[in-house]
Amino acid sequence: MLGTIINIITVLVGGTLGLLFGARFPERMSQTIVAGLGLFTLAIGARLSLGSENVILVLVSLLVGGVLGELMALEDRLEHFGAWLQNRFAANAKGGSALFVRGFLTASLVFCIGPMAILGSIQDGLSGNYELLAIKAVLDGFASIVFASTLGVGVLFSALVVLLYQGGISLLAQQAQTLLSEAMIAEMSAVGGILLLGVAVSSLLEIKKIRVGNFLPALAIAPLIVAIMTALGLSLTP
Repeated sequence: MLGTIINIITVLVGGTLGLLFGARFPERMSQTIVAGLGLFTLAIGARLSLGSENVILVLVSLLVGGVLGELMALEDRLEHFGAWLQNRFAANAKGGSALFVRGFLTASLVFCIGPMAILGSIQDGLSGNYELLAIKAVLDGFASIVFASTLGVGVLFSALVVLLYQGGISLLAQQAQTLLSEAMIAEMSAVGGILLLGVAVSSLLEIKKIRVGNFLPALAIAPLIVAIMTALGLSLTP
C-alpha cells in the first residue's frame, strides 16, 4: 500500500499547486499543455493496445464490458458520485459542477488505467516493492498540476479513486498471489490502452464524446476470457 499512498500524495500536491498557480498560466498555454498531454495519452494508449496476443479477445472484452457498463450506467454513477462530492465538499468551486465532474472523471480514468497502475499495485501487494508506483506517482503528480489548473478542484478528489483502485488491487494481490498471469495482465493492459485512447479523444482533445466509464468492466472481462481459454486448453494466438 505504500506505493499507493505515495501516488495519492503526489496527486494531492500536484493538484494543489495547479489550483494555486494555475491562474497565472495564460489560457492558451494551458490549452496547449492539455492538448500535449492528450496527444501523449493517445500515443501511450495506442502502444498499449498493440500489446495483445489476440485482438479478437480485446474486441469481445470491450463489447461485453461496454454492454455491462451501459446496463449498470457506470458513467452516470461516476458522474453522480462526482456531483455528490461537488455538493458536499466543493459547492463553491470555480467553474461549477460540470467542470468539477469533468476534472474528477478525467483524472480518475487517466490515473487508474494502464499497466503501471495494475502491475505496480500487484508488485506492491505481493512483495512490498513500490518502484513502479513511485514512477507512476511522479508522472501523475505533473499531470495533476495541468489537470487542476484547467479542470479545477475535482482533480484532487480523484485521489479517492486511486486509493480504492490501486489499494484494492494491492490488497487483493496479498490475498491471492496467483490471481493474474502474465497473459491476463497483457490482455488487460491492451484493453486499458484502448480506454486511454478514449480518454484522450473524449476528455483531453475533445474530439468526440465517448462514455469511457461504461467500458471499465472490460478490464475484468479480458483476464476472465484468458482464464477460460487457458482452462479449455485454447491458444491465445489466433
